[in-house]
Amino acid sequence: MSIATPVRADEAMLQAVQAFLHEQASQQGEDLVIELTPPAAKLPPCRSPEPFLPGRSRSLEGRLSVGVRCGEQGRQVRYLQAEISRYGDYPVLEQELAPGTLVTAEMLTQRQGNLSDLPRDSVLEPESIIGQVARRTVRAGVPLQHRQFRAKLLVKRGQQVVVEARGKHFRVAREGEALDSGGLGERVRVRFATRELIDATVVGKARLAVDF
Repeated sequence: MSIATPVRADEAMLQAVQAFLHEQASQQGEDLVIELTPPAAKLPPCRSPEPFLPGRSRSLEGRLSVGVRCGEQGRQVRYLQAEISRYGDYPVLEQELAPGTLVTAEMLTQRQGNLSDLPRDSVLEPESIIGQVARRTVRAGVPLQHRQFRAKLLVKRGQQVVVEARGKHFRVAREGEALDSGGLGERVRVRFATRELIDATVVGKARLAVDF
């Protein structure tokens, strides 16, 4: 009967944790880099390591703690630190964008880097901002954020608009005045000649809808 040395036992534990994290995090896609920091204390070998994530629900990236149950019925529990980095493509502008400029596919190029280092609001899919307009000046060659863009205005404040009320067996259109500006899918207030106020969703140029 052979007895594994503590070093090899630690290697087995680290390999088990590495495989576990890769399986869990690979569901998010992209290329992964996983770095593990073994426990500083000298501990006896971890037999039959069973890794687990202690009470985690957010996405697996950045620094986190990983638990490992050892021995019969997992009676011994150890913890070690891990850092998960996700590498992939993200869009940047080829040239600086002026406020109010419509974003087109030709303005964007792809960069590759550590997605875990990007701000939480970062744009990862070019399609999510194509057709939108810049709220302010946006620099070229830097990660983009969704808050820098808004939907192209299809309704302007003070404009006469048509509001369509839609139900299962009816469709009625009324004219009113937009009290807010808005882009596709955004909600704006509309006032009718009767002074009645409603909230409606922008569905086209000077067109809004209310569903019942």
